[in-house]
Amino acid sequence: MSNLLKQTLLEKRAYELLEQRGVTVRDIAEIVYELQAKYVPDLTIEHCEENVHAVLRKREVQNAVITGIEIDIAAEQNHFSPLLCDLLMRDEGLYGIDEILVLSIVNVYGSIGMTNFGFVDKTKPGIIGRLDSAKDSHCNTFIDDIIGALAAAAASRIAHSQPKDDDVNEVLSPKTVYKNNK
Repeated sequence: MSNLLKQTLLEKRAYELLEQRGVTVRDIAEIVYELQAKYVPDLTIEHCEENVHAVLRKREVQNAVITGIEIDIAAEQNHFSPLLCDLLMRDEGLYGIDEILVLSIVNVYGSIGMTNFGFVDKTKPGIIGRLDSAKDSHCNTFIDDIIGALAAAAASRIAHSQPKDDDVNEVLSPKTVYKNNK
C-alpha cells in the first residue's frame, strides 16, 4: 500500500470516527474561534474550520485520533479487563493516559498549543463539556481530550500565522543579527 493511499485511509478513518462520536469540524472550530477571536481581527468560523482541517491532515494527529477513539469504543464493548474498562468508563481523574496521548496533537504547532490545551481541558467549552458530562453508556475518556487538542493545535496554527507589531518585517542576515546582539 502506498504512503499516499495509507495517508488518505488514515485521514478518512479519523473523520469517520469523529463523526461516529457526534463531533463535527464545526464543533471544534467553534472552540478555536473562542480561543482566538479576541486576538485575531476579522476571524471567521470558516477560517477556524480550515485550520482544523489542516491539523487533521497531519499523520501523527490522525494516528492519535484513531487510537484514542478506538480505545473509547473498545472500553464500551468491554474489550479490556474489568479494571481498565472501569477506569475508562468513569474517566478516572488520575488516569492521565488520555492527556499523554493527545500531546502528539497539542504540540504540532509549538508550545502555545500546550497552554491552549490546558485552558480548554480545564474550562471544557462547547462539545467538550457536553461529552465530558455524558458518561452513561459511552466512554468519552479520550474523545474529549482529542477535541481539545485539535482545537488547541488549530488555534496555535492561527496564532503562528498572525504578525505582531513587534515582529521584524524584514529578513535579517546572520551578520546583522550578530551585530545587533553584541
